[in-house]
Amino acid sequence: MKTVDRTEQVIEPPPTQRSGHRRDLAAAGAGVVLVAAAVFVGRAFDDYGRVLVVHWPPLLATWNPHVGPGTWLAPTVAAAVIAYGPVLADRWPWRSLLLSGYATALAWVFSLALIDGWERGIAERITTKHEYLRVIGRFDDIGAALRGFNEHILIGPPGNWPAHVAGHPPGATLTFVLLDRVGLGGGAWAGVWCIVTGASAAVALLVALRALTDEHTARRAAPFVVLAPVAIWAGTSADGYFTAVAAWSVALLALAATRTVRSPATAALGAGLLYGLTCYLSYGLTLIAVPLLAVLLFTRTARPLPLFALGALVVPVAFTLAGFNWWEAYHLLVERYYQGAGGVRPYSYWVWANLACTAIAVGPATLAGLRRSTAGAPGAVRALRTGTTTAPQRLVLLASAALLALLAADLSGMSKAETERIWQPFMLWLLPAAALLPARGRRGWLAAQAIVALAVNHLLWTGW
Repeated sequence: MKTVDRTEQVIEPPPTQRSGHRRDLAAAGAGVVLVAAAVFVGRAFDDYGRVLVVHWPPLLATWNPHVGPGTWLAPTVAAAVIAYGPVLADRWPWRSLLLSGYATALAWVFSLALIDGWERGIAERITTKHEYLRVIGRFDDIGAALRGFNEHILIGPPGNWPAHVAGHPPGATLTFVLLDRVGLGGGAWAGVWCIVTGASAAVALLVALRALTDEHTARRAAPFVVLAPVAIWAGTSADGYFTAVAAWSVALLALAATRTVRSPATAALGAGLLYGLTCYLSYGLTLIAVPLLAVLLFTRTARPLPLFALGALVVPVAFTLAGFNWWEAYHLLVERYYQGAGGVRPYSYWVWANLACTAIAVGPATLAGLRRSTAGAPGAVRALRTGTTTAPQRLVLLASAALLALLAADLSGMSKAETERIWQPFMLWLLPAAALLPARGRRGWLAAQAIVALAVNHLLWTGW
């Protein structure tokens, strides 16, 4: 096993990465062009036949310039991160950085959501006709609901599930059923749950980065992780919660594989348990297996696998014994998908417009970082083969693994539109690519991230 050198310090990207500012700007500009093309081509599609089933392509949104309580809160959070984030991320003790990173991510998500107001931005999001809280009463007998879950996935039979309930394994709905059972029922508690848990994904990412690369790289990435435009959708759907569960699975496996935690065995077991839960929150998140596999490749060890596999069996076995058949449900979901909007939305548009949604959600700094990541990928792969990877190269490989999972989801045809929300668990691992950018321009890139988020959230009413 290759042990990660915790003292390794990379003050700046390697010499070959120090230049290229114009190419970084060109990468961000290419993202703008991609988004513009998706907007104009999308309007042409909708003018012809209204087949995209979104109101403001490529985003599921409507044009609705507005302000709210978050209009002054969000810029305040952004300004604080831009002004002080890079310096404090370099200087604060590690535990303080994690706590402040969580608090900042939480403040950023909450403030963006509050641009739409408390009711419309948080409390009512998971109570719409498509969402999980609409069926809480049908889970009074949880065992019976699980045994009969698959009977209500398809459109047609009486009592078919709403879109999001049918589109996910029952672990997602059960989360809100259990919240209701402990007295935290209703849209406000559900929205707060998704935001509070979802913001912890930033901490999981930093923990994983420190274990897999080095502490300096994690510190460089921290401001970009907490100030990403994708926070818009972390505050409007349950996918932020899903993102956190998946992220902690990867982080715990990274700790187990690098043996940088007091009990690697417990971490490996926990990583597997969370991965099993991830698969029962969203079918598509089985692709988190790609970053998980990448962790084992980087660390050149399979030692955590037995305990990881044992943990990963717990949730599937429990649901199977309760009467829910995951595999059957997935095939029924595919049929349901094509019964609805998925059968209308053209693959020829969404296979590339999905990437425009991603460009908006990850922001220009991430696009510039991915440009550097792509340029460094061949060298990183060669170094991986010989076990001589540096911290920046391991960061490149981690971002590449996430990008591979995202592209697999894209090409599958099961993610046509709404990917600014659905792909949050994959986009999270693209954000640290911005750490490859030179330190001199970090504040400018952070400002660009904030501007995108504030513009989108103030000009558009985002779906879900």
